[in-house]
Amino acid sequence: MRILVVEFVTGGGMPPDVPIPASLAREGDLILHALLADLLEVPGVAVTVTRDARLPPLTGPVRSITITDPRESWSLWEDLTRQADGVWPIAPETDGALERFSRMVEASGRLLLNSRADAVAVASSKAATAAVLDATAGLSVVPVWRVGAVAADGPPGNGPWVVKPDDGAGCIDTRLIRDHADWQGWLAEADRSGFVAQPFQPGTPASLSILCRDGRAWPLTANRQSVSLSGGRFSYGGGIVGGMALSPALSDLAQGVAAALPGLFGCVGVDVIVGPDGPRIIEVNPRLTTSSVGVRRATGLNVAAAVLDLAREPPIPPQPVTRIEPVLLTLEG
Repeated sequence: MRILVVEFVTGGGMPPDVPIPASLAREGDLILHALLADLLEVPGVAVTVTRDARLPPLTGPVRSITITDPRESWSLWEDLTRQADGVWPIAPETDGALERFSRMVEASGRLLLNSRADAVAVASSKAATAAVLDATAGLSVVPVWRVGAVAADGPPGNGPWVVKPDDGAGCIDTRLIRDHADWQGWLAEADRSGFVAQPFQPGTPASLSILCRDGRAWPLTANRQSVSLSGGRFSYGGGIVGGMALSPALSDLAQGVAAALPGLFGCVGVDVIVGPDGPRIIEVNPRLTTSSVGVRRATGLNVAAAVLDLAREPPIPPQPVTRIEPVLLTLEG
């Protein structure tokens, strides 16, 4: 089976006129190398990857296509997609990158080893995700308000609130707004039309690493996240994969998310806050996440092989996870 893997940041998706941020390149490479290690253990799989010429070349038994001009990446990805049997995109939701890639693969008729474009379209918007999971599915979700709808008076309550891009990934441009004066100052800094606000939730930042197909979820690990706050800005530094018990409440949330978004497929991350009243959903990541880097070591499961089995007709569900050894994951090393 010929599989094309495209990690957006390191594989040619970044603009040619600005340097690739080292932190994003490192995070992208962590995810990419973990996936490649799993794929290369699957018999009969041949892997093609693309690689930005500004980064060190890849080593190992993969076909690596160097991209010297990122302005040509999409046309090259389309050509490579037609040459593959399956395509595994690892792209951010920002600016519709993951949705565009998913639609491109679906149009080609090749096997998409990621969530369907319709599910990606919903999950790419934090406001749309909250509406589907809360209003439609009745799940416990942290409220989301589009800034344009509440700009004049501010979000409900007196604060604090968390603001972020509606289609953002990670903690990029994520800020803590403490009160209405802080809100007005933040609004005045720049155009905030693409941002959303949520009430700040006390509790433990966490995520769920799950596998999905056809409205069903197979939870793998519950992960503690290392999220720091400095100068009013949040940053993500990794966490402990498998560092939290996969409680019935968390498993139920995973099943509820999959049922509400049946187009989710393969590796999915669900960010939650675990507070005194239980877990509440922050957002859904319809793709491989940074936490997935530690899932193999924490559970012993070859995640790529499990996704390929789920793609079969009929699908072969993964075996239940019987042991979890927590894995410390840092973005520094």
